[in-house]
Amino acid sequence: MTQRQRFIAALERQPLTGRVPHFELVFYLTMEAFGRVHPSHRNYDQWLQMEEKERELHRRDMAELYIATAERYEHSAIFIHPNPAGMEELQRMVDLIRERTGDHYFLMAHGDATFAVPNGTEMESFSCEMVEAPDKLKAQAAGWVREALARAEKLRRSGGLDGFALCADYCFNTGPFLSPARFSEFVTPYLAELTKGYRDLGYYVIKHTDGNIMPIIDQLVQTKPHALHSLDPQGDVDIAEVKRLYGHELCLIGNVHCGMLDTGTPEQIDATTRYALQHGMPGGGYIFSTSNCIYTGMPLASYERMLEIWRREGNYPSLKHAHDTTRSR
Repeated sequence: MTQRQRFIAALERQPLTGRVPHFELVFYLTMEAFGRVHPSHRNYDQWLQMEEKERELHRRDMAELYIATAERYEHSAIFIHPNPAGMEELQRMVDLIRERTGDHYFLMAHGDATFAVPNGTEMESFSCEMVEAPDKLKAQAAGWVREALARAEKLRRSGGLDGFALCADYCFNTGPFLSPARFSEFVTPYLAELTKGYRDLGYYVIKHTDGNIMPIIDQLVQTKPHALHSLDPQGDVDIAEVKRLYGHELCLIGNVHCGMLDTGTPEQIDATTRYALQHGMPGGGYIFSTSNCIYTGMPLASYERMLEIWRREGNYPSLKHAHDTTRSR
């Protein structure tokens, strides 16, 4: 099976043999790993000033860096950043990666269109509008969904993209930014419509939000994404409990404690890695990753330590071995 096929099998909760699929939403440590600047939109502020020859050189450099990261760290999927912004550039990046790798990797892009935690300058006005102008907010949310689905339909005609990661964050470590009742009014219906629209177009949908999602996890599951990411232990999300409650309904991704990778001891890194594997893998429907991403400032050696355990211990038995074990019982 290709990495893409393994990733899709996990999203569809099909039985797998061999190593559990792995990916990271973002791998920022490209300078330390490859001596090359990460393909962030912040590095392309002068895009519109470039001549086309220079843009093409940057596109190819970005594509090669995405592929190099996936190859070195055995990622099954590549998340293509909205960079430089625009649907046409996204399609060019999809085409370049497919040109070099065929269908080996699952390709996804950001595709959320729902309200996220407002920043500090917008929190007060958003809170007031929920009370004073709720219909205005709902019309805005509905419009965002229509626009996102229209873009997705155009991308579908060109082909190559497998799915969307919906990256609107809803929660702090202490809980969601909206009460469950407010969330059900201002987010859930639009998230459900967006997810259904993507699925109807043939895309896979991964819903990302870190923090403590437990007060709203039932609503997230009801919107029917293929997977939930990132199951954040820093927000007291226990993958064992989530697997017990919802593992039969959707794929789970994540739960390795980013804080431990950043500042923890080797023993703490080992423990959080093993916990995620031991509770995520049983029965399939699990993709191994951290509880956020490999962010700037995280020691690369800690990520590589995490991967050493995954390579040793994150392996499903062959179907024959599983059958023989069952018979011996």
